[in-house]
Amino acid sequence: MINLAEPCRPPGNFVTRLLLLLSCAFTCVAQAASENRVIVVDPYLELHTGPGRGYPIFHVVERNESVTLLRGKTDWIKLRTADGKEGWAYRDQMERTLAPSGERLRFTAQTAEDYQRRRWELGLLGGDYGGAALITIYAGYTFTPTLSAEFSASQALGDFSTATMAHLNLLSHPFPTWRYSPFFTLGAGGVRTEPRVTLVQARDRSDPTAHVGVGVRTYLTRRFIFRAEYKHHVVFTGIDERNEDIDEWKAGFAFFF
Repeated sequence: MINLAEPCRPPGNFVTRLLLLLSCAFTCVAQAASENRVIVVDPYLELHTGPGRGYPIFHVVERNESVTLLRGKTDWIKLRTADGKEGWAYRDQMERTLAPSGERLRFTAQTAEDYQRRRWELGLLGGDYGGAALITIYAGYTFTPTLSAEFSASQALGDFSTATMAHLNLLSHPFPTWRYSPFFTLGAGGVRTEPRVTLVQARDRSDPTAHVGVGVRTYLTRRFIFRAEYKHHVVFTGIDERNEDIDEWKAGFAFFF
């Protein structure tokens, strides 16, 4: 690792100082490059033209050859071979390579960085909606690390009725870099309630809703997230000017890309 505790302080005239500073710079670059160089341990390492199995393999790096790490994208690492070829290798295979120190590589930090840079997210959650079993699917888009939007579709199965809901939500993530990151949500949508049993004057209803909520999410591994949340819904029934308050609890997993 580059030691910044004792910087170069070359004495002498301007030319001498410049030459020594350039020497220090070249040494730092060489040290940084060596930290990104790894040794292939598997019999071979396949390089693809892009970050995915659908991209063709165009080169194979043999055992004991060195490659330089350039950057990561989800489950793929971009590399440069000793003869200048650049391609993408699958993360699982890269974790069987060795650093110059002889230690095996770990790419958790890079994957966490991918999570911070995510744009799209798909998830499945389950829980409770006013005493009824609830299942929700959602799709989200991240505008900035602290702001995202989601569209969700849910169904709640109660003893006497079934509720089908669709909501558009705006989420605020005040601490996006925390491992357990809290978020706040505000949204609106609609709910359609269908009776499951024959009751006097029972009928299907469609009502607008609004909600506020709070939750927490954490990055698990690779492309997966766990999240749990609470929402308080207000259903505007329009019946005798009375609104309906419903509490919702749910948790589940999401996949980002």
